[in-house]
Amino acid sequence: MRKLITATLLFSAVPLLAQVPIDPMANEQVESYDWVRPEADYVRRTEMVPMRDGTKLFTVIVYRKGTKDGPILLSRTPYDANGATSRNRSQRIEEVLPVMDAPFVNDGYIRVYQDVRGLGKSEGEYVMARPLSGPLNPTGIDHATDAYDTIDWLTKHVPESNGKVGIIGSSYLGFTSLMALIGPHPALKAAVPQSPMVDGWIGDDWFHNGAFRTFGFDYDLGQTVKDGGGSVPVGTGDEYQSYLSAGSAGQFARSWGIDQLPVVRKVLSHPAYDSYWQEQAVDKLLARRKLTVPTLVMLGQWDQEDSYGGPAVFKAVKAAQPDAPITLAIGPWRHSGANYEGSSLGPLKFEGDTALQFRLNWIKPFFDCRLKTNAPPCKPMPAAVTYATGTNRWETDSKWPAGSETPLYLGSDFSLSFQKPAAPGSDDYVSDPAKPVPFVPRPVHMDGDAWRTWLVQDQRFVDGRPDVLSYTTPVLGEAVHIKGAPRVDLRAATSGQDSDWVVKLIDVYPAEMSANPGMAGYQLGIGIEIFRGRYVHGFSSPAPLAPGKTYAFGWSLPNVNHVFLPGHRIMVQVQSSLFPLYDRNPQTWVSSIMDAPAGAYRKATQTVRWGGADASAVWLPMVKD
Repeated sequence: MRKLITATLLFSAVPLLAQVPIDPMANEQVESYDWVRPEADYVRRTEMVPMRDGTKLFTVIVYRKGTKDGPILLSRTPYDANGATSRNRSQRIEEVLPVMDAPFVNDGYIRVYQDVRGLGKSEGEYVMARPLSGPLNPTGIDHATDAYDTIDWLTKHVPESNGKVGIIGSSYLGFTSLMALIGPHPALKAAVPQSPMVDGWIGDDWFHNGAFRTFGFDYDLGQTVKDGGGSVPVGTGDEYQSYLSAGSAGQFARSWGIDQLPVVRKVLSHPAYDSYWQEQAVDKLLARRKLTVPTLVMLGQWDQEDSYGGPAVFKAVKAAQPDAPITLAIGPWRHSGANYEGSSLGPLKFEGDTALQFRLNWIKPFFDCRLKTNAPPCKPMPAAVTYATGTNRWETDSKWPAGSETPLYLGSDFSLSFQKPAAPGSDDYVSDPAKPVPFVPRPVHMDGDAWRTWLVQDQRFVDGRPDVLSYTTPVLGEAVHIKGAPRVDLRAATSGQDSDWVVKLIDVYPAEMSANPGMAGYQLGIGIEIFRGRYVHGFSSPAPLAPGKTYAFGWSLPNVNHVFLPGHRIMVQVQSSLFPLYDRNPQTWVSSIMDAPAGAYRKATQTVRWGGADASAVWLPMVKD
């Protein structure tokens, strides 16, 4: 009897479909498969949300089953909302969504991702960094209106929500988060823009202080071309040689057939800081309006793509509105590093997963008290929350920058001191555009880990080059703690008619470190930034430099919280190229460096002055602990 029962059960378990004959030539393609199975612990809805002009934007709504009265957390992306909400084809919500979403969806949040217009599955036309309605955009449609219309629809069509919305996202998503603050929907209660694109000319993706960032070509081709898009097809060789052989940035674009891409044409047509860039600068847009939505703007201290934007927004908004509800946060991360594992960056090791710490201790409570129903009162937010690298601890400050400027002077015998040299002097080097200083050791590849961690690259690979000057302090007897943006005051001259200047602020580790031998003698970049000399009189008014004339070139390094420890030394390096991340300066006068002819690239003697009336220095925002 037992054998008969078993055989019956086994037979009955065979699916009925397998028992039905099927034509061997039956079409084996099917229209669709719902990979979110009934046993999934979440709901995943897709909607085409209508905007005020009739364009519909693809939107994915994800929440844990049983969610009621949940806050909505929105991200508006050019990077595929469908892919962002299907990280793994899993039946567990933590596996489907990005890592940073887990604490939210496990606590009743409704997570929403939306493709911006013209990309992914959304309708409409795509304009990279679509300008706000105004002189550059007469359509009346922008990211501010799209965010408003999206939030309005969500609050009316997601019955599981409590009608309160927060917005978050990094890089481009940080940009769309900031744009949502302009004429915000009443339901938008909090925003966390991360590493946002803010000013593409002054210091974010496309230029830094007038010097063009060539890696943008890969982004342009990948972002704006439907068929055949991706990185520029230079192959897998050394990109240093690829860009050097091409000549100017414009010639590189022409040689690879990308010069007719609308986005590339716009950039090549606006090499100076004209109204095209100024009207798009989000810090300026926000400063003209009262900020009403509490905002936590954040970035990584070693953000290799958008180090400028977050602090610029904080500074501009606070200057216009001192009581604005905005906090600046800086963690020990790369670009968008707050959303990944954060216990290390390159060779640097921190105290635990700093990204997770910040998400749980700051981002989540920031949203909870503003979005949850019957939430406890929000605690007062400091002006700044930053991670002190060197001592590896989180700190808060009531103002930012928190330090007071103290000059660190360049001096004789390549010295560096807090004492101003009494006697004047100078050091020279020859800058040769045919042999530009690489920004990382060759072979150069501007992708992967080499790109993500280049700002913490050991700078010994250029220390000692004849076209790099290195000034160093004695061994520190006590810690030097800086909080803010170090400011460069470089007094220099060139034998040419134009010049780029690169200054690096470096933490030099002790030569012997038995406890951490991998860091012995390491030259860690704390701040690295470039300045294109033709803009010494103003970013909107380029002009040739007078050969031999000393100019005061001034610019800021990225914002940091760093402690130079006792036993370390501080170094400042000066050079005139950072290639091929930045295009080469021909060092002769041409109206647009983008189209400099081959014959324009010439050697120049660069003179860095110190002491006396022309005392070059880096002003450090120092605090006393």
